[in-house]
Order: sequence, then structure tokens, then C-alpha cells
Amino acid sequence: MVLSVQFKTLRASPRLPVLPVEEFEQDVPQDLGPLQFVKLRKHHSLVDNAWFCDRITVRGPGALEEAAFPCYRWVQGQGVLTLPEGTARLAGDSASDVFQKHREKELKERQQVYCWATWKEGLPLTIAAGSEDELPPDVRFHEKKRLDFEWTLKAGALEMVLKRVYTLLSSWNHLEDFDQIFWGQKSSLAEKVHQRWQDDELFGYQFLNGANPMLLRRSTSLPSRLLLPSGMEELQAQLEKELQKGSLFEADFILLDGIPANVIREEQQYLAAPLVMLKMEPSGKLLPMVIQIQPPNPSCPTPSLFLPSDPPLAWLLAKIWVRNSDFQLHQLQYHLLNTHLVGEVIAVATMRCLPGLHPVFKLLIPHTRYTIEINTRARTQLISEGGVFDKAVSTGGGGHVQLIRRAMAQLTYRSLCPPDDLADRGLLGIPSALYAHDALRLWEITARYVEGIVHLFYHGDDVVRGDPELQAWCREITEVGLCQAQDRGFPVSFQSLNQLCHFLTMCVFTCTAQHGAINKGQLDWYAWVPNAPCTMRMPPPTTKEDVTMDTVMGSLPDVQQACLQMTITWHLGRHQPDMVPLGHHKEQYFSGSKTKAVLNQFHTDLENWEREMTARNEQLDLAYEYLKPSNIENSITI
Repeated sequence: MVLSVQFKTLRASPRLPVLPVEEFEQDVPQDLGPLQFVKLRKHHSLVDNAWFCDRITVRGPGALEEAAFPCYRWVQGQGVLTLPEGTARLAGDSASDVFQKHREKELKERQQVYCWATWKEGLPLTIAAGSEDELPPDVRFHEKKRLDFEWTLKAGALEMVLKRVYTLLSSWNHLEDFDQIFWGQKSSLAEKVHQRWQDDELFGYQFLNGANPMLLRRSTSLPSRLLLPSGMEELQAQLEKELQKGSLFEADFILLDGIPANVIREEQQYLAAPLVMLKMEPSGKLLPMVIQIQPPNPSCPTPSLFLPSDPPLAWLLAKIWVRNSDFQLHQLQYHLLNTHLVGEVIAVATMRCLPGLHPVFKLLIPHTRYTIEINTRARTQLISEGGVFDKAVSTGGGGHVQLIRRAMAQLTYRSLCPPDDLADRGLLGIPSALYAHDALRLWEITARYVEGIVHLFYHGDDVVRGDPELQAWCREITEVGLCQAQDRGFPVSFQSLNQLCHFLTMCVFTCTAQHGAINKGQLDWYAWVPNAPCTMRMPPPTTKEDVTMDTVMGSLPDVQQACLQMTITWHLGRHQPDMVPLGHHKEQYFSGSKTKAVLNQFHTDLENWEREMTARNEQLDLAYEYLKPSNIENSITI
């Protein structure tokens, strides 16, 4: 028999270089028969480097099949790793109880390592780690990822300093002055945004296909907060006409109402909770009709309404306030909470409840790569006290936590499943809604992949109901990680194959396509800061005639805040050098030809869809590529 082992070396400290992949082969003189386990330990040497073992394969004599023992873990210290043969098994599948004992021992050990913690009350639970250095080694960045992440942060900091120096002796009084910092690495779409950001058409387009396509919904009635004063009968008639035609849409930022605004370098910042009413033209263009910057309140029972016919600077400032509000909800609700934090709950629950032999573990684990560390870094660098949000964002200083808490109370299971969410928002069947179209297509492709794997191991609803590890995993996500989310539609048990497949499709989609749709757009839509300002430095206008260029520039971020926004959004939205495209993970957790055939069909479906999307995008003025399979990362890694 021939035993083959593939290793990668890991640094013993951050300063040691990365060594290449090494493979070892060991001849075993006698036939050992069918193998159930392989045990692995590392010889202790003077320099105690850890080793990362990909997998062990054993080739028997003659034409016997190769046996694989997936590992994908660090081998370090004096411990012994026990690796079962890689065929996926449900609990009780094997006549031998050695596999069951291994499952129980593995989960007991994992539950001691992967512990839950409360970062902030009212938010999803997180991994118990105060910094990335406290994380289990198996979920840490590999060296290439770590070096790239840390060096690009340093490069971004240097670029910020250079831009700040460049503008020291320059004026900052006109919108064109933002050109002084609009250099460096940026996308071609960012250039188009720079040129056309003031156009109403591009303003409306972003609600459908921009960085945040998650808020827009078709109106079923005029919002109660939209109070039209006398003299606006013509507007009311227009709104009602569009409503009757089914072409009236709204974006309501009421979640921001009452959130305390940040204080940055002793300067008060400001927030608003706008409402935008838009109409869909027959051509597919979505155009704004009216903006209410703040909802009615006792001190202002009838807030001003801003119209496209208003003085240009007043209308522009109203749109800027909407874009600032969209920045807050996009980053905190739809990006951080709905993808990152939900993805972390899925990752931690998977490690705590599903042994490595479980088919659902093998299905999901490639889609959790690096998620726990990137979230831990976010909690210590981005949304922490003194982090990026506190330094530059109007919801920083504590308001961001209150906003996530509010969003958490509204997080429903349906909102994470595009067929349900898009139906609830009335966005099905709109040709110009490219996110909606592409999300549905990718959901269908992902669902076929998930169903293909699940049906290999679950041959009926009774098998689903009778799987104790699967049911414990479901409860762990809904009742523990998501803090009793069953009242918002999340399941506490799986009663059927269809229910299980739908939930697993949500898990894979959230950690791949949805994060891609929400994350990638930062690079395009946030680089030109006036289009999506991270903060506002003056209160919202209450009159239209008094808005001047000084008002607009005094409201927008200052040079330092604008530079920080450009640096961070480039860092988060750029292409990752070690990016793994959707479905193309190299880890082989499954063994056997049947699972490989399902994965190959997934690749074929993705390739076919990419060709269709590429042909479509060639006909568009603004190509929508965030859900192109080759652009979607296989997990949440940034």
C-alpha cells in the first residue's frame, strides 16, 4: 500500500517566510485491509513549526480504490490527529460504533474550542475571541492572506497621508475639489459615477443595482409619513397615478430615525431618516419624484418635501442626504449584519454541532473559510471603540450598535432568501432590476447543487427528522446564535427534505452570492465620496432657498474623512489575491464519484450562466457584474 500526505507549512511567527507545498509518500509493505482511520502527529524539533495537512490518501494493491482522509487542519505540538476515512456518513449509518465514538469525541473537543460570546446585547452571538490571535488556528488567515490584508492597510494609510498633504494648501469649497483626492486605484465604473452622480437616472439606478439593492420596494399605498401640504395637489395626483399603474416605488430609511449621530474630533455629525418616492418609466428607468429628508415629528409636523423642480443645489443636497443614509444601512444592516454576522453564526454552529463526517459539514465548510477571522478583525478595527466608524462615519460613536440592534429585530428568514424577499418587495419581473434577476438565477443554481448533495444522503423526510446532529445544528443557529429568531421565521427543526434544502441554500447563498452583491459595489459607488458620503457635518436643510455651495460642501465629509472612506472601501471592495471563485474550492471534503458529479454539474451551471450574463452585459451602458460567478468569492473573507 502507498500512503501519500500533502502538507503546507505554517509560520511559527509572523516573520517566518511561507514554505512551499510538500508531498510525502510512504510505502507500507503489508495490505492493511479497509482503513477506517489514520492517526497523524508531528515530530517535535528544535524549531517547532506547525504544519498544515491537506489530506492523506492511501492506494491499495492492484485496482483497489484510493481511500482519502481529509484533514485541512494544522498539525502542531504533541497532539495526535485522528482522521476518519472521508466518506460522508450520518449518525448511525455505520454498523461499527467506532465512527460514532469519534463523532462524539470530535464535537466535545470542538465545543470547548469554538465557544459563543456576546459582543453587544441584542446582536447575533459571535466567536469567543478578543482578537484574531485568540482564534483557533484552523480558522485563521493563511500567510498569503494575512500579509496581503495587513500590507494593503499600510499602503492605504500611506495614500491617505499623501492625499492629505496634497490638499493642505488647496481650497475645499467646491465639488470639483474632491477631484484632488480622486486618484489612485479605482474602477472604470467609479469613473462613470464621478461623471454622472448628479443625474436623477443614476440616483434611481442605484436602488436597483447599486451597492445596496436591498431597500427598494414597490408601493402598495402612499406612505403615512408622506404628508403633502396644500399646494402640492399636482404631486399627489402624480403619485396616485403611478400607484394605480404599479410603477410607484419607495425607499424608506425610517430605521435611522432617532439614532444618535457621531461626534468626530469634537465636531457634531448629523443623521437623517429620509423617504424617497420613485417612478418606474416604461424604459426601465427609475426616477425620483419627491424626497422627504426627515419624518414628521412634534417640532416639525409637516417636513419640507424636495422635488426635482427645486433649485438645483437644494435638490442635489436632498439626494446627498439619501445617499448618506443608504451608506449607513448598507454597511451596517445589509452588509455587516445580514451577511457577515449571519455567516459567522452559521460557521460557529457548524463547528460546534456537525462532525467532519457529516455531509452538511462537508457541504458548508468551504463556504466558511476566513469568515470568523475577518469578523473578529472588524470588531477590533472597524466597528470597535476608536475604530473606523468612530473616526469617519456619522453612525459611529455607538449609534452604529443601536442601528444593528434595530436591524436585528427586523431580520427575518424570508429576507435572506431572494425568492421570498424579492416577492415581498414587489421586485419580480422588472427587466431593469438586474440584481433581482441575477440573484434569482444564482439561487436556483445553488439550490440545484444543494439538493444534489442532500439527496445523496437523505432518502426521505423521516431521515431528516431522525438526524440528531442536524436538528441540534438547526437549533444552535436559530435559538442560540441568532438569539431566539424563531419568531422571525427561522426554523428550530427540519421536518422535510425541502425545508432542509431551502435552509442550506440560504446558508450557501448568504456566504457567497449575497455577500458578493453587497460587498463588491463599494469599490464602484463609494470611491467618489459625494455620491455616498460616510458622514454629514451640517443638519439637514429645512428650506430650499438658503442652500448654497457652502451648505453642500459644509455638509459633505472633510478631506480627512473623505480620504478614509476611499481607503477603507477600496480595501474592502477590491479583488482579493487569494480569492476562490464560487464552487471552485480545492479542498476535497467529500469522497466518491457521486458527490464529484454534483459539484461538476454546479461548475457547468455557473459557467453557462456566466456566458449568458457576459452577453447581456455587453448590451448595457452599465454592466452589472457583482453576481458574475467568477467575481463571487466562495466565502466571506473580506
